[in-house]
Amino acid sequence: MRIAVAATAPFGADVLERLAESHEVALLLTRPDKPRGRGRRLAPTPAKETAERLGIPVGQPARLDESVALPADTVVVCAYGLLIPESLLSRALWLNVHPSLLPRWRGAAPVERALMAGDARTGVTIHRTTAELDAGPVAAQEAFDVGPEDDAGAVYRRAAEVAARLLDAVLAGPRFESQPDEGVIYAEKITADDRELDLARPAHELVNRIRALSPHIGARAVVDSRPLVVWKAREAGDGSLELLEVQPEGGRRMTYAEYLRGLH
Repeated sequence: MRIAVAATAPFGADVLERLAESHEVALLLTRPDKPRGRGRRLAPTPAKETAERLGIPVGQPARLDESVALPADTVVVCAYGLLIPESLLSRALWLNVHPSLLPRWRGAAPVERALMAGDARTGVTIHRTTAELDAGPVAAQEAFDVGPEDDAGAVYRRAAEVAARLLDAVLAGPRFESQPDEGVIYAEKITADDRELDLARPAHELVNRIRALSPHIGARAVVDSRPLVVWKAREAGDGSLELLEVQPEGGRRMTYAEYLRGLH
């Protein structure tokens, strides 16, 4: 099927690549290039990198309006990040890929908030994009278990696999049902405060926060008066927090044992 895709983040890039295996992707809409790294050089979005490798045309408008050309009647939206105006919503069928079991965890950070909350199950919802945030009618939904050691990276990978499979069926003939009014919870955007670990909190809460922020953001803690980014940890048998992978300021990611040896 001939489709367009609107995606920016790594999750969107993953779904784009899977869709391109079985559909003709006529266009990728993605965010403009942004400065990255210490040199602050302009760099393409992860979705653009994927599209260019696959030979898919790319459009990068700073904002969407009626001037944007749509070369397909269906647009799959996945981790895009720009508001889609009604003038475009009315010109095509826009299908949003949302990595949660809507209406639970509408919003910007559904995977991260689900892990922080300790959810044992999450999933993927394909729904029609509407003006109201993640509230459109549902075309398909599938749940999957979250393992106790799964971090956000693992959940996003599983969600991309599920999303591509669901979309194959939905694109062949979409049918929609309204979302229930009960159970709406919003997944607010991750802030700097969300990254800070209060080491006085219970270990299982801290582990969930670390899992939610790995491997793409990283949690922060001050350990023995030294700031660290914490990438992996677990709850020890005595209920304390056991650090497993960390990154000191200006250093590389390493095991906590390596970090301690470096101090000595």
